[in-house]
Amino acid sequence: MDLSLLNLLAILTAAYVGGRLAQRIGYPAVLGELAAGIVLGPPLLGLLEGGDAIAVLAEVGVLLMMLYIGMEIDPRELGKASVGGVLAALGGFVVPFALGFWVVTASGGTPIAGVFVGMAMGVTSLATKSRILVDLRILDTRIAHVMMAGALLADTLSLLIFAGITSVVAAGTLDFASVAWIAVKVAVFFAVAWFAGVRGLPWAYRALAARNLERAGLVPLVLLVAFAFAEAAHLAGLHGILGTFVAGLALREAIGERRLSHDLTELVRDVSLGFLAPVFFVTAGFEVTFGVFTEAPGLLAAVIVLATLGKIVGTALAYLPTGHGWREGIVLGAGMNGRGAVEIIIAGIGLQAGIIDRTIFSILVFMAIATTATVPLFLTWGVRWLQGRGELVRSDGRRGTLVVGAGPLALDVAGRLADGGEVTVIDRNADGVAAAEAAGLTAVRGDALDPATLQQAGVEDAGRVVALTANPEVNVLALQRARERWLVPDLTALLPSEGDGGLFTVLEGLGGHVAFARAVDVGAWDAAIARGDVATDEVEVGDDEAAVRDAGRALADGAALPLVVKRGDAVLPFGGPLEAGDRVVVMRRT
Repeated sequence: MDLSLLNLLAILTAAYVGGRLAQRIGYPAVLGELAAGIVLGPPLLGLLEGGDAIAVLAEVGVLLMMLYIGMEIDPRELGKASVGGVLAALGGFVVPFALGFWVVTASGGTPIAGVFVGMAMGVTSLATKSRILVDLRILDTRIAHVMMAGALLADTLSLLIFAGITSVVAAGTLDFASVAWIAVKVAVFFAVAWFAGVRGLPWAYRALAARNLERAGLVPLVLLVAFAFAEAAHLAGLHGILGTFVAGLALREAIGERRLSHDLTELVRDVSLGFLAPVFFVTAGFEVTFGVFTEAPGLLAAVIVLATLGKIVGTALAYLPTGHGWREGIVLGAGMNGRGAVEIIIAGIGLQAGIIDRTIFSILVFMAIATTATVPLFLTWGVRWLQGRGELVRSDGRRGTLVVGAGPLALDVAGRLADGGEVTVIDRNADGVAAAEAAGLTAVRGDALDPATLQQAGVEDAGRVVALTANPEVNVLALQRARERWLVPDLTALLPSEGDGGLFTVLEGLGGHVAFARAVDVGAWDAAIARGDVATDEVEVGDDEAAVRDAGRALADGAALPLVVKRGDAVLPFGGPLEAGDRVVVMRRT
C-alpha cells in the first residue's frame, strides 16, 4: 500500500482551492472539495487518482471530523428553540424522508437504498445556513434560532437511522434472531458509552488534571478515546463514525475546563477539516458518474424536486400549530433546504458498504449541490417577503449585553446600558473589574479573546457585544469571536483612529457598528471623565425622516460624544441607525 506524496499534495491543493472558491461565493467548502474531485478526478479530467493509502487517510479524516462535530454540538442548544420549532424541524426531516423512500422503492430500488436516500433528503446543512444568516443580519430572529436547532436535530436523526441501517446490513438478513442480536450489541454499546461519558471519562480527566497533565499530553489520549469508541461501535455492528461522534459528545462534557475543551476541539477541527477530511470529500467526487443524467434523469430530477418540496412543505405544515403563520414556515423550510457534510459522509459509506450503487450515490451528490445552491436565493427572498409584511420577528431569546473593557468611558456606557437590561463587563485588569463591581455591574476578569472567558461572561445567551477598549484590534477580534462561534447578532466596537481602515472593513463585514459612529480618542475621554470634566444631557430626535437624518449627521459630527440611544424601554449603544422618537444621551467636555 504505497502512498504517492505527489498525488496527496495534488488532492490537498485541489481541496484547498475548491473549498476557498466555494466559500468566496457563499457556499460551504465541502461543495468546492466535491466539485474539485469531480472535475479533476476520474469523472472528468482524470488528473487525480485514489488508492488504498488515500482511502485510509480519507477514513481517518471522516472519523476525526465526526469527533469534532460531537465535541462542538451542545444538545442543550435544542432547548433554545420552542417546542413548535422542534416540531417544524421534525416535519422538515420526516416528510422528505418519506418521499425519498417512496421514490426509490417505486422506481425499483431496494428498501435499504430507499431509506438511505430518504435520510439524505431529510438532513440539512448547518454551515450553509450560518453563513447566510450572518450575511442577512437576521441572527436575532425567531427563524434563525429554529433553523439552527433544526440542523442539529436533523443530523442527529440521520445518524440514529444510519445506525439502524448498518445494524441490519451487519446481520446480513432480516432474520429476527440476527437483528435482535445486533440490537442487543447496539444497546450495550450505547450503555457503555453513556457510562463512560458520565462516569469514566470525567473521573479520568480529574485524575489527569491532578497530575498537571498539559494539553500536549491530553491530545493523544483524546485520539485514543475517539478510536476506542469507533472500534466499540464497529464491534456492535455500527460504523466507526457513530463511535467517534459519541466520543466527541462524551469528551465535551468530561473535560471540566472550558478553555482546555475549546482548545482541544479547535485542534481536532484543524486536523480534520484542515487536512484529512478534505481528502475524503475530494475522493468522494471520484465516485460520481455523469451517466446518471442519461441513465436515470427522471429519478435524479424527482429526488431533487421532492427533496426541495418535501423540506419546505413538511416544515411549513409541522410549524402551523405554533401559530406563527404559514409564511414563516415556508421561509424556514426554504432556509433548511441545503444538505451538507454529514449527508455526503453517510452516502460515501453506503457506497463503500454496497448499500447503494454509484448511480444512487451520484444522485445524492448532485442533490446536495442543487439544494444547497437554492438556499441563498430562497432565504434572501423569504426574509425580504417577511420584512415587507412586517412579519420578521426578532427573538427575545438572547438577552443581555457584554461590554469588553472597564475604562472610565466603557464603564459609563455599561452603566447606562444596564438601565435597559443585564450587562456584564469583561476586563483583564483587576482594578477595572473592581471598578465595574463598585459601580454595581457584573464583571468577569479575563481575556475577551479567550472563548472560555466569553462563555463565563454568558456570551451564549448574549444579544449584544460592545467592545470599548483602547486596543482596536482586540475590539474587532472579540466581536469576530462572538459572531463566528456564538452567532451574537448585535456587535459594536470602538475604533480610536481613522487610520485603522482594515479594521473598519472587518467590522463592516461582520455587520457591526462603529461605537459613537466615529473614531474616538478613548484616552482623552477617559482622562476627562476621571477628572470630572464632563457633563451629559439628552438630545431628542425628531419625528420625521428628515429630522432623523439631520440628527444622526449632527450627532456623529459634533463635538459632543453620543453615548447611548433610549428607544422606548430599550437602551442601545450609539452607532446603529436612529429612529423617530429616539432620545440620545450625549457627553460634553466642560
